[in-house]
Amino acid sequence: MPSLRELLEHYGVDYQATMPRFMGNEGLYKKLLGMLFQDANLEKLGKAIQDGDLTAAFEAAHTLKGVAANMGLTPYYQAICSIVEPLRCGEARCDYPELYQNIVDEFKKVEALYASVREGESA
Repeated sequence: MPSLRELLEHYGVDYQATMPRFMGNEGLYKKLLGMLFQDANLEKLGKAIQDGDLTAAFEAAHTLKGVAANMGLTPYYQAICSIVEPLRCGEARCDYPELYQNIVDEFKKVEALYASVREGESA
């Protein structure tokens, strides 16, 4: 079974740069990674985009960006970054739904990562 480090690095996490934020405590990292799936900001982002509420969309996306950065989830972070700056500027764009879908698709990869991490705990 791959180690947590191997699983994270395979996803795109810079393990060496990320783990000091968690005092090197892999258990704490796993716990906080699990809490990511309880956060409602991804859904808030989707609803705000659907409603055309760029301010609410920015707030949700900005929160997601911070969490992804702190967790070192680089591919997820990059997907979120693609929408944050246009929203920050209040740009009216027709590709927000597509950008949101890219974020959702990347979030599903983070879910798969977490499933692998949990699988490793039970092995």
